Amino acid sequence: MNTPAFTAIDHVHMAHALRLAERGTFTSRPNPMVGCVIARGEQVLGEGWHQRAGGPHAEVFALRAAAESASGATAYVTLEPCAHHGRTPPCADALVAAGITRVVAATLDPFAHVAGRGFSTLSASGITVEVGLLEAAARTLNRGFFSRIERSRPWLRVKLAMSIDGRTALASGESKWITSAASRADVQQWRARSGAILTGSGTVRADDPLLTVRIDDVAFERPLRVVLDSGGRLPAEARILRTDDAPTVLVYADDIVPDYADSVQGFAVRRVPGGLDLAAVLAQLAARGVNEVQVEAGPRLCGALLREGLVDELLLYIAPVILGDQGQPLLAGINPATMAERLNLSLLDSRQIGPDLRLLLAPTTERAA
Repeated sequence: MNTPAFTAIDHVHMAHALRLAERGTFTSRPNPMVGCVIARGEQVLGEGWHQRAGGPHAEVFALRAAAESASGATAYVTLEPCAHHGRTPPCADALVAAGITRVVAATLDPFAHVAGRGFSTLSASGITVEVGLLEAAARTLNRGFFSRIERSRPWLRVKLAMSIDGRTALASGESKWITSAASRADVQQWRARSGAILTGSGTVRADDPLLTVRIDDVAFERPLRVVLDSGGRLPAEARILRTDDAPTVLVYADDIVPDYADSVQGFAVRRVPGGLDLAAVLAQLAARGVNEVQVEAGPRLCGALLREGLVDELLLYIAPVILGDQGQPLLAGINPATMAERLNLSLLDSRQIGPDLRLLLAPTTERAA
């Protein structure tokens, strides 16, 4: 591989490839989102993105569009081209066969069957390979895929909604609706990009949610619904058990046999003080190909995930309403003894959704000054 010396034109084409890759947000999983641009100088000869798992990869669509003009051109791809026979032939071989003379990639693919082999195939065929252009953006786009492959657990996002005074429900438990219709519609977009939506049995008993994606204007793969039910006591009348709107998995402790064990898909994990082994739950979901998990649960489960260092993002909607000091808290079990022990968050994004404020936050290891 050559030492990269990327030009302004290289940046333009890779930025375009990243925008193309993003089109697969709702449909490519469990595969990563990938975009490809075939170009000669400033001229774009072909482009494509990975649309659906099992279908052609981004490079194949771009090469089809470029046809014979791909010979002698540069391919800009947001992830290392695959070099193995999966459900589709190797993209590295296709680039070689098309006569591509230079490949610019944003980042290496950590998947064991690729992981440098794609680049080796290209280099062995005399193709110039340059890696690292807009790498941070490419990894952020596919943070769930990289998390599943490199950490053996999905990227975990906790969705929360609260009043301006930090309450998630009235003292009675009533919580519909704190936020606006605009915010609830926005949540559907985040659900649609998730491989699984996770909640606890307490939330199911209290709210009887469906945990499905309700959008009509885009195609999407239905996320898995995951319910943590340590005691195996989920009521049979729960809507999540009575509808087939999405695949559902129940998780229970390994020292019990729930009544629904033979009729509902599920798996058991080790019981620990306070509930289930949450890290083991995430490992099981990663093994099932889940890249991103969106948690929509009560303060106890959300607090436990945060306390155990399993939360990667907090998606927080703040409504301009006041529920009072008797309302239920945002998180349970987060009780720093001193200001130096408080949990710090970094702000990744902030925007107004209808009358509400939406914050995207990430836990940070920085300590208070």
